[in-house]
Amino acid sequence: MMELATLVAYCDQLLEKDRFQDYCPNGLQLEGKAEVTRLICGVTATQALIDEAIAWQADAILVHHGFFWKGENPCILGMKKTRLQALLQHDISLLAYHLPLDAHPLYGNNARLAKLLGISVEGTFGDTQPAIGLYGKFETSLDSTALSQLIAQKLDRTPLHIEGTSKTIHSVAWCTGAAQSYIEQAANLGVDAFISGEISEQTVHIARERGIHYFAAGHHATEMGGVMAMADHLATEFELESHFINIPNPV
Repeated sequence: MMELATLVAYCDQLLEKDRFQDYCPNGLQLEGKAEVTRLICGVTATQALIDEAIAWQADAILVHHGFFWKGENPCILGMKKTRLQALLQHDISLLAYHLPLDAHPLYGNNARLAKLLGISVEGTFGDTQPAIGLYGKFETSLDSTALSQLIAQKLDRTPLHIEGTSKTIHSVAWCTGAAQSYIEQAANLGVDAFISGEISEQTVHIARERGIHYFAAGHHATEMGGVMAMADHLATEFELESHFINIPNPV
């Protein structure tokens, strides 16, 4: 058991939330019990995840995608009201870390994807401040079929591959989630391939015309790593029952 305030302060400091200008508030989004014994971690604060947390009698939930996004309707209606009401009725806290959980060099989504695929990190790139995209190299080159198979094996999801070039892949850039717009920056780095979660119509044309392999590996699939790593770390660091729950999402 630990104080909620201690848990929040630790996560805020570990993930350096104040370094980021984000699209949502990072840290404690909804305050519940003052003490935390059981923590549920998941990718998105959906009703299904909240229901799992209630069934497990969790005191807090930690996610990558929380609530209160910039530009959304601020009124507490419909689906939003149902989610918040469930958390409030069961006195469950909600912690959310968006860009901070993409960027962390050890527990971040991009760092975990690199470890999963066996890529050595050489640097960062991207539009955010600080940048969250990474680039690096595989130890040995592999062809596009082998990389597709590796991604499918590690993420349990077959990626969509756009073959913008026929060359083998040694250097690669990647950014999890909805980072398909980074493909031109990746191409400017001179890498052989770019991996993100989602894909847009124009991404296909850019890959073909810039001569770069592109792999859309799934928004949800590429962003499980960070919350899974946090669940393990917090359980080890504190006297806390911490459990990751996967709510599958094909996107």
